[in-house]
Amino acid sequence: MPQEESVLRLGRDEALEAARLWQECGDAREFACRVLGSVMNALMDSEAQQMCGASRNERSDGRENSRNGYRPRSLKTAVGDVELEIPKLRHGTYYPEGMLARWSRVDTSVAAIVQEMYVCGVSTRKVERVASKLGISSLSSSEVSSLCSDLDAEVAEFRRRDLSGTPCCYLWLDATYMSCRVGSSVVSQGVVTAIGLGADGRKHFLGCDVVDTESEDSWAAFLGGLRERGLAGVRLVVSDTTPGSWPPSRACSRAAPGSAA
Repeated sequence: MPQEESVLRLGRDEALEAARLWQECGDAREFACRVLGSVMNALMDSEAQQMCGASRNERSDGRENSRNGYRPRSLKTAVGDVELEIPKLRHGTYYPEGMLARWSRVDTSVAAIVQEMYVCGVSTRKVERVASKLGISSLSSSEVSSLCSDLDAEVAEFRRRDLSGTPCCYLWLDATYMSCRVGSSVVSQGVVTAIGLGADGRKHFLGCDVVDTESEDSWAAFLGGLRERGLAGVRLVVSDTTPGSWPPSRACSRAAPGSAA
């Protein structure tokens, strides 16, 4: 990229300072962390300066406010912990709404990484160890659980979504068993799922539920829930049958009359 097109234009002094910082840091991650902190602090300082109507220690008739120190804050980011200094004003308050979320010390990118690991089955304690390798300190298992608590609402909304706009001719049903923690015990529970082939020729994940065991009643309740959410047009149901399992034809006829199993 030509120098005149560079977003970050460094003068001689800035380039020397960047080179010194690179030599001081142990690796690229630490360098990126230090640079990110410097840039964010500079942006906040500039915004506070605009709110005051004058630079720091500048005497001006246009001054509307003045500084009153800083409020330190540590932000957990994908490149490590960034130490920030949020300017304080003598009158009113200043908060960098565009950069930081209130009441959160974790950047959205880190929250997304933590949630992805959680969904993939990584335990909260292991997430904490992985975070420490990234230079993120004090990310406890309780914080991981708090970051992932929003997933419950998203899953619940997905499971309740309207299916009336997704007519499916073919329906695949299956279940898999896995160990789940219920109270203070770990028990085996079944996760039942339904996948449908829509009129657009694409497969759609329609829903899932957790049951103690596969039975006619549990499957009928699950399929009845799909129908209540608007699933219609089913002509063929594909499923496996095992000894002691639910009778597919009876359950489907209760949940979606006219279907074949």
